[in-house]
Amino acid sequence: MSSTTSGPVTNETIPIQLRRVSRAKRGMTPGRRVFTVVNVVVLTAFALVCLLPFVNVLASSLATPGELATRPFVLWPRTFSLEAYRYILSTPTIFRALGVSTIVTVGGTLVSLILTAFMAYALSKRHLKGRRVINFLVVFTMLFSGGMIPTFIVVKSLGMIDSLWSLIIPVAINAFNFVIMRSFFQGIPDSLEEAARIDGCSELGVFWRIVLPLSLASIATIGLFYAVYYWNTYQSAILYINSSEKWPIQVLLRQIVIVASGLNADESAVEVVPPAQSVRMAVIFVATMPMLLVYPFVQRFFVKGALVGSVKG
Repeated sequence: MSSTTSGPVTNETIPIQLRRVSRAKRGMTPGRRVFTVVNVVVLTAFALVCLLPFVNVLASSLATPGELATRPFVLWPRTFSLEAYRYILSTPTIFRALGVSTIVTVGGTLVSLILTAFMAYALSKRHLKGRRVINFLVVFTMLFSGGMIPTFIVVKSLGMIDSLWSLIIPVAINAFNFVIMRSFFQGIPDSLEEAARIDGCSELGVFWRIVLPLSLASIATIGLFYAVYYWNTYQSAILYINSSEKWPIQVLLRQIVIVASGLNADESAVEVVPPAQSVRMAVIFVATMPMLLVYPFVQRFFVKGALVGSVKG
């Protein structure tokens, strides 16, 4: 038989896990509790302030015109009315504009991600000749651009006036998104790519089978940036799109606001002269919802992709 001896119990002999449990059972200090309560209250108040404009838009879209005339700021309508949404559903104009915005957003995001990923991967290689010069030229566009009129002349000379391509091609690569993705690619170990080349992968195979699967967080984050930008396309559509049938939702929203305000505008473009305030709020709500519905699916990638991709310069 073997005998065991036990000595005095000290902090050194107690496992770390047991010590942590004992501290947790003791509870937080009064100062810690006060900090937690204040932190929760402040963050909750900040979240409510951020939600106020959205709640106001939704409540105003469901309120009657008479109530909106007497209450400039509505958080809960006295009488619920669906007249604004009946107007939206009664005309194909809104659906046509939403369709145009969807096509531009989906197509533009795919084109931008492909071009940005290829360019960022190539310029992340230190052995590429002229890499520093090209990187400098790309970053230079973050500070200085060609200007509105030269860009319009280029778009017109390429025959893209009144074409949806004019909303995609001129802004296909964003310098900020390119820098984030390039930095993310630079953080991938070279040993992984070298192992893939030893196994017989081509350069395109390394990019497709090794780099892209490891970069899903960065790609999802940058894809969200591009999608929000294309969905909110406004100035480019005003400059390059002449046909009202090709207007995205943001331009149509502007036209509805002008018509409802009684200013000079093309009322035939919206087909029906809408009520003043409720339809404006309803269209804003409809135009905002798609991005709000997409964001939860990429939220888990957002912080990781934005932070990890910005660590290295």
